[in-house]
Amino acid sequence: MRGLFVMVMLVAALGCWTPVSAQGQAGQAMPRLESVQAEFIQEKQLPILIRPLVSRGTFVFQAPASLRWEYQTPIHSILLMHDGRTRKFIKQHDRFVEEQGMGVDAMAIVIQEITGWLDGRITDTATFKVEAEQAGLIILTPKEAALAKIISRIELRLADQSGLMESVTLYEGPESLTRLVFSQAVLNAKIPAVTFTQP
Repeated sequence: MRGLFVMVMLVAALGCWTPVSAQGQAGQAMPRLESVQAEFIQEKQLPILIRPLVSRGTFVFQAPASLRWEYQTPIHSILLMHDGRTRKFIKQHDRFVEEQGMGVDAMAIVIQEITGWLDGRITDTATFKVEAEQAGLIILTPKEAALAKIISRIELRLADQSGLMESVTLYEGPESLTRLVFSQAVLNAKIPAVTFTQP
């Protein structure tokens, strides 16, 4: 594992299994996905909670593998992935402090898959297999038994607009799940490089 952590996830990429770089309407080639920006609401459900924990934030992805995942509430934190390096920052006393020795959790494992998903390679993974594919819904399950103890399945719900994800739900146990719902997506805008290197 490459030190990954926080809760994250977005997937952009395929219109029902077709990568953004593949065929569009009337047989026309669609433009390759270069970048995605969106807002998200994350809901965490646990048996010990009376009501779900809700977080809000934004994310930015730049092909082939740069990601900025920013929680704005309830705690302001930022995850940066760029040039094979992953860093996490927490806002403390009006400035961002880099976290050291970050641990791995269920969502940390999933974040390793994100850049591939965003680049349209949802089936090209050594970690997950396609359990089911229905109209607008893809279900992934872990290939390894050890991982299956942490993540039972992941549901990717495709948006109506080709190239976007509507939601991602990570099932961590019988009554534990994390769901991310995305909105306000912008495709292929120019992203300054500093977005992925500075909090």
